[in-house]
Amino acid sequence: MEVFNNIFAINHRCSSFFLGLLLLLASALSLANAKSHYHDFVIQATPVKRLCKTQNSITVNGMFPGPTLEVNNGDTLVVNVVNKARYNVTIHWHGVRQMRTGWADGPEFVTQCPIRPGGSYTYRFTIQGQEGTLWWHAHSSWLRATVYGALIIHPKEGSSYPFSKQPKRETAILLGEWWNANPIDVVRESARTGGTPNISDAYTINGQPGDLYNCSSQDTVSVPIDSGETNLLRVVNSALNQPLFFTVANHKLTVVGADASYVKPFTTSVLMLGPGQTTDVLISGDQNPSRYYMAARAYQSAQNAPFDNTTTTAILEYKSSPCAAKNCSSNKPIMPPLPTFNDTATVTAFTSSFKSTDKTFVPTDIDESLFFTVGLGLNPCPPNFNKSSQCQGPNGTRFTASMNNVSFVLPSNFSLLQAHHQRIQGVFTTDFPANPPRKFDYTGNVSRSLFTPVPGTKLYRLKYGSRVQIVLQDTSIVTSENHPIHLHGYDFYIIAQGFGNYNPRTDPSKFNLVDPPLRNTVAVPVNGWAVIRFVADNPGVWLMHCHLDVHITWGLATAFLVENGVGELQSIESPPEDLPLC
Repeated sequence: MEVFNNIFAINHRCSSFFLGLLLLLASALSLANAKSHYHDFVIQATPVKRLCKTQNSITVNGMFPGPTLEVNNGDTLVVNVVNKARYNVTIHWHGVRQMRTGWADGPEFVTQCPIRPGGSYTYRFTIQGQEGTLWWHAHSSWLRATVYGALIIHPKEGSSYPFSKQPKRETAILLGEWWNANPIDVVRESARTGGTPNISDAYTINGQPGDLYNCSSQDTVSVPIDSGETNLLRVVNSALNQPLFFTVANHKLTVVGADASYVKPFTTSVLMLGPGQTTDVLISGDQNPSRYYMAARAYQSAQNAPFDNTTTTAILEYKSSPCAAKNCSSNKPIMPPLPTFNDTATVTAFTSSFKSTDKTFVPTDIDESLFFTVGLGLNPCPPNFNKSSQCQGPNGTRFTASMNNVSFVLPSNFSLLQAHHQRIQGVFTTDFPANPPRKFDYTGNVSRSLFTPVPGTKLYRLKYGSRVQIVLQDTSIVTSENHPIHLHGYDFYIIAQGFGNYNPRTDPSKFNLVDPPLRNTVAVPVNGWAVIRFVADNPGVWLMHCHLDVHITWGLATAFLVENGVGELQSIESPPEDLPLC
């Protein structure tokens, strides 16, 4: 018996050794297959003609939209950005986790000072554990109106998509907004008047407005498909200020991913994406060979607020369609029905369909339970301002916005991450409130005394590894609205959403702790709430903000300061030598 035990122990040690060796080899092979991709981004003014008018728009490499970047999970991106435009600029890699590489995240005055005209900066980061569709965009003022592009993350080399049918072809669908004006002038005029900025003149698909706008039909985007094919559409809402519905005439869309995470497939006829969100869908060539419109229009939840009520189109064109060869314009594509602009019921049905495919690791024992109100506000007209020209908000006020009654103010002499890393005093405080300073009926008739937030550069400090839950509560101050809230540096689980005021006694019974979707941007329902959870495993300073750019301009943001953990692998890397100076 003793001999048998000794043999068993030896065999067990050998098995463990060989298993460890196999794992080591697998890891080494995975690293060996990973590649580094080098790109140059030149930020420059480029003549762009849309809606019968040519204007100098800020672009990357003269392209609008900018170049699509394609990588595999595990690859490294090295992007050298040279600023030849007349504005400060930064580039944000929306949804990339940036593990320990916060210096490459990109939001101006948060993780870096801007790249000044004539300057340059090289962003270096590795994609870790993410597959699907993300995107990149400028994160300075309103430059992202034209400075944006897709970031496509394929599975690791040798792997395939976890879909029952592998797509024959893939197409990025970038939804955008277009102004017949310089977007920087639009936001500056809004800052001067204190009122709302002018709405856009068109929506776009891959930079083109489509057939329903003046001077646009000739350049309408065409997306090919063939009978019997299954193709992958990677849809991104890169619009500046507008959640958008998207649909394709006579075709069902099977949702398979969102924000670079796979989801349990579900079929729908319409998508709704808040600015910043991405959705991957499979589409089958199962209709008569013809031409079908893809269309996008506004989802507008804020009552009585002006919005661009136009519709952008592209064309899904069967290669065997009689018009495909002749390029005939007489065969008008089939137009799909779209939801009405305020169809919140359709939005709710769509967003509640998302479930994770992979085994989830939702934090259950919570260390930080936070409650953040999100919404608009009004500042009284300062005594030295001209009320008629500088206070054009309701009743002679100026628009503002806040989280937990704090209207976020960016620094201008240092970035927040630089100030934290170098222990520079006086740039920010870490007293952002964990709960609203005053409890009130958030979605009811709110007292005017609560309309004016306090300006400040207040961060919330998190210990490395802490398990965080945040209730995001919309308010009806000025007006309630669907707010796409984006957290930099993290994915999070959306464990519940609902309408009205969040009830801490009854609403936890609605929590999905089994297969909640993993996202980087959550659309907080109009007059409602959302609950998210994540583990603070990425040290640095991470912005959380509304992705309606008009709202972040007004201060609807905060930031988390996540402390270093123990040792090098739980600490942020040192800043790069070429980090821009303020």
